[in-house]
Amino acid sequence: MKKMTTLSISIILIFSIFLAACGGNNGGAPANTTTGGNAGNAKETNAPAGGETGKKVELTMSAWGNPAELKVYQRALDAFMKENPNTKIKLIPVPGDYEQKIMTELSGGAGPDLFYVGDGLMSKLIENKSIVDLTEFANSELSYAKPDEFAPGLWGPAKVGENIFGMPVDSNPMVLYYNKKLFKDAGLKTPQEYFDEGSWNWETFKMVAETFQSMKKYGFVQENWWGPMLNWIWSNGGEMYDENGNYVMDKNDKAKEALAFVSDLVKGGGVIYSGSLPQGQGQDAMFMSQQVAMVGAGRWLTPMFSENKSLEFDYIPYPTNTGNKTETAAVPAAYLALNANSKNQPEALKVLTYYVSKAGQEARLADTGNAIPSIAGLDYVVTDKGIPEHAQYLLDAREKGVSFGAPRAAAALVPGLGQDIQELYDLMLLGKADPEATIAAITKKVQEKTAEAAK
Repeated sequence: MKKMTTLSISIILIFSIFLAACGGNNGGAPANTTTGGNAGNAKETNAPAGGETGKKVELTMSAWGNPAELKVYQRALDAFMKENPNTKIKLIPVPGDYEQKIMTELSGGAGPDLFYVGDGLMSKLIENKSIVDLTEFANSELSYAKPDEFAPGLWGPAKVGENIFGMPVDSNPMVLYYNKKLFKDAGLKTPQEYFDEGSWNWETFKMVAETFQSMKKYGFVQENWWGPMLNWIWSNGGEMYDENGNYVMDKNDKAKEALAFVSDLVKGGGVIYSGSLPQGQGQDAMFMSQQVAMVGAGRWLTPMFSENKSLEFDYIPYPTNTGNKTETAAVPAAYLALNANSKNQPEALKVLTYYVSKAGQEARLADTGNAIPSIAGLDYVVTDKGIPEHAQYLLDAREKGVSFGAPRAAAALVPGLGQDIQELYDLMLLGKADPEATIAAITKKVQEKTAEAAK
């Protein structure tokens, strides 16, 4: 009897071990993935490769954007949740001062699991270790998107050496939007007609702005961040930084001439500075209400403008002052980052890499999406609907474009410098500083911040 009892127990134990081995996974094959905090502090954890895991997870993701853009973002999240029904993702829009609000949440040990990061904020988040190093996961079998699928020039400040801290959600080469009806009402040729005849230049742009001013409207809304400002500098053949990332604006006459041109346009009244607009009145609202004929942006305004069936708009490159029809364009890029405080990092990593993958970008960017792909093989989503007519200009601008953090726009690599420069442009566009004083102040700030970052 004793022998039988011992034998029975042994059989039960063996059978239990067998059941545990067979039933430990409910659909997804487990694999090792790296998660956790900051570079150098990663830890190993088991995460399923996909499918049903039995574990229900709720994640949050924050982003900026107008209502039409938020609908675009939701497409990719819906697609992921359809494939992974145990994962729920809540998109949390952040109105107002996005960067300040995100920084406040992160410093308090809170914040969303995933969030958009602008090129100007990335270096600061890396410096204060608020976001996770994504390098190992992005190169693993679990990642939906591999680093080598992205255009090399789009990483900007999100990649330090070989370490990746944010993945490019898309890219947004800057062009001008113009209102076809307003140009017709003014008795002007369209910018496309000027472009085709080779006269889409600074002189024509100034004439257009003055014409709309005489109609009690504005020709253009000028903004003060790096993209709109560098577009003018590059359209004159000028440089703020050279190809090696050395600051040269204080010695570059073409750059000085460009700032003077922009300053004079605003002073003349045909162009209005966005910082002078009434509270809550943005360039998008001005454009849709027929108060301004042109605005500068990437594709992010297209979903909103496309929803307005009475608005006839198209794209055109920035006018040049070099004799060339086009010059270098600014290519703003946003990144998706993972909060170092996230309690669900294995699942968040999967969402992050899906969102920026070919499948995620196709879900977001097809049918008048808000950007152009940052990943290879999807250019057709920009032009296939023919909205607007000259959507190809976005792809053309990308080919000659420069992203923030690249050598020719290197301010993003120094924490806080981009914001400081923007504030100095603000003073100039408000008429509180002339172009010469602005360049002197920028030069001083670049020298101070660069020396501080080198310590």
